[in-house]
Amino acid sequence: MAREVTVVMPQESADRSSARTLSVGVDIGGTKMYAVVYDEKFKAVGRARRKTKGHQGAEAGVERVIDTIRDALDDAGRSDAALASVGVGCPGVVDWRRGVILDTPNLGWSELPLAKLLRDRFRCDVRLLNDVDAGVYGEYRDGAAKGAHCAVGVFPGTGIGGGCVYEGTILRGANLTCMEVGHMPLVPNGPLSGAGDRGSLEAVASRLAISAQAAQAAFRGQAPHLLDDAGTDLAEIRSGALRDAIDGGDEIIEEIIHDAAELIGLALSGVINLLLPDVVVLGGGLVEAMPHRFVKPVSAAARKNVLPPFRKTFRVVAAKLGDDATALGAARWAAERVESPEE
Repeated sequence: MAREVTVVMPQESADRSSARTLSVGVDIGGTKMYAVVYDEKFKAVGRARRKTKGHQGAEAGVERVIDTIRDALDDAGRSDAALASVGVGCPGVVDWRRGVILDTPNLGWSELPLAKLLRDRFRCDVRLLNDVDAGVYGEYRDGAAKGAHCAVGVFPGTGIGGGCVYEGTILRGANLTCMEVGHMPLVPNGPLSGAGDRGSLEAVASRLAISAQAAQAAFRGQAPHLLDDAGTDLAEIRSGALRDAIDGGDEIIEEIIHDAAELIGLALSGVINLLLPDVVVLGGGLVEAMPHRFVKPVSAAARKNVLPPFRKTFRVVAAKLGDDATALGAARWAAERVESPEE
């Protein structure tokens, strides 16, 4: 009697739709979070963004990150099962080995094991980076610093972040992220930053510091265009409002921006003396809104204050990737390290 044979057909690779081929990059900012889904060639196939709402706490923040990633996957027409890796760029100091956000002064999150929480939810490899590290890596791979031997980035926003890619690798400490350019002391006994330090670059030249000075100028009647457009509410005095105020003739706002750019250049001169980058990338919403008002004065102040032999060794450029820099850099960094032990 013939033995009955059961033939098991191989599963179609349309279960290719569930193959783990996608990477997600997430940019968590002080005001918004942004997720981008990339295919194997790092072409963006889905995007989503939400307000960060850091004041609601870390637990709510994690759920918003998860929801933003899922929204981006929905936009790409794919599911969680398609994810191979997630890279997250976070503000503040990150313990990259453990995947823990240690401290985010402008969000109030601390000791948050975000990598594990996302890994448990999406069942894929997750890497945490400092957001500017991720942004500079994105610019190094695909943007304004492509192919640089050493690229340093400074991204003024709610705070001021710094990052460095040296010979293709993000410069980090043994366990923690570094390059906290925003917390370099500049003004003795100056104003407080979100981290509690006095007179740091962030305290005097971040978008928040600029907006505070601009609000005072508007209140005093020195910036009538800004007063009409945004009032004196810091939440309303964002990068676009500052740019529009200058375009509308508020000269004091232009002076405030110029002074902040010179302070950034002064802080950068110390970084250049230490690392001698061939490219310095300026990024973030403030620079994106008015690149010409930052690149030139930052470059001039940096060249004035570095060692004379270094003055012609570097160029200062605006970032090219815009909002995508951090998401793309985080996604690439994570994807390149799938199934590799954390370095």
